[in-house]
Amino acid sequence: MAVQADPRLVAELETYGAQDVLKCYHCGNCTAVCPFSKEPFIFPRKSMRYLQMGLREKLKANLEPWLCYYCGECSEQCPRDAEPGETMMSMRRWLTAQYDFTGISNLLYRSWYAELLGIIILAVLTGLGFYRFGLNNGGDIHVYDGAKAFLPSSAIHTFDWTMATILGSLLLVNCLRMWWITMQQDPKLRATPAMYVKRAGTLLLHFFTQKRYSECDKKGPWRLHIVLMLSYVSMLVLIMFFLPLVQAGPKVNWGVHALGYAATAGLLVTVAMALVGRVRKSATHYKHSHETDWIFLIMLFYVALTGILQHGLHRLGFPYAANLLYLSHLMGVVPMLVLEVPFSKWAHMCYRPLAMYFSHLQVDVLEAREKVAEAATLSA
Repeated sequence: MAVQADPRLVAELETYGAQDVLKCYHCGNCTAVCPFSKEPFIFPRKSMRYLQMGLREKLKANLEPWLCYYCGECSEQCPRDAEPGETMMSMRRWLTAQYDFTGISNLLYRSWYAELLGIIILAVLTGLGFYRFGLNNGGDIHVYDGAKAFLPSSAIHTFDWTMATILGSLLLVNCLRMWWITMQQDPKLRATPAMYVKRAGTLLLHFFTQKRYSECDKKGPWRLHIVLMLSYVSMLVLIMFFLPLVQAGPKVNWGVHALGYAATAGLLVTVAMALVGRVRKSATHYKHSHETDWIFLIMLFYVALTGILQHGLHRLGFPYAANLLYLSHLMGVVPMLVLEVPFSKWAHMCYRPLAMYFSHLQVDVLEAREKVAEAATLSA
């Protein structure tokens, strides 16, 4: 099959944040300094070449942008200021949109106006919906917990699981599309079921530890990232499985609240550090910030802050203020989850470990093919 080149691809990636792609003349400095670049994944040079040549399908099936953790070495060493690190980041945004069957990712990443409008609409609908629910179901806005709670934990729990099921299903479909695009379209890369089972631990390892990121020369970003990710996962587990205990009070239940306090502190501190880094441009990976990066970080900070404040108001004996702030908190939570989990930044939490898993499988497939070829040569 002939390979088709799309001359519009560079301009398209620029809308996702690609920087000065055409300046690259393939000297190879970026690949030479990258601690992760080795056969068969030679990056960022190969990915940059695919982009410059307009090889849309090859770039779409490429795992290399996910194997890059943007330590910044490649951009620092580039003699042409072609910003290969930021271009790899833009490719991750673009690939997220390619995996998404709804087209929402494409809209959000290419127009921050659309993302902001979506956030506002979802926030208003969430606020009105929960306010009417509280009034119509016998709730008292002056009661936070108990028989006449304005927003009873049982109702919120049901809502959480319903939303999680819908969003999780959308994300799962997109992950399956990633698998199909990267592992199934090329017959030479199709792994056997035994290979998938053998490498299954890789997926969990890289999800929970971000091990590859920790191997970058610059360890600071990894520590920040792992604390942020684990704090978010911890808070998600608490809300999804222990919400009645989390919301009950006003007495503090240290069995669950201690983890909640630690997770909240982790979120607030790491997000604040990321925001300050982007304002100061204190590191190479903070030099360029896409609009979606700002929106995501601001929303996450808002959700974490309003969450702990409404919790504190309840414990201090101000149920009316706690309920109002709880409404404001939910008005941030719903649009953040609806837009970010299946369609934007948080989807990377799934795509990155999947890419590590798939990359190991691709290596296994290629090595198996080489052994078969060697055996055939010897027998001949």
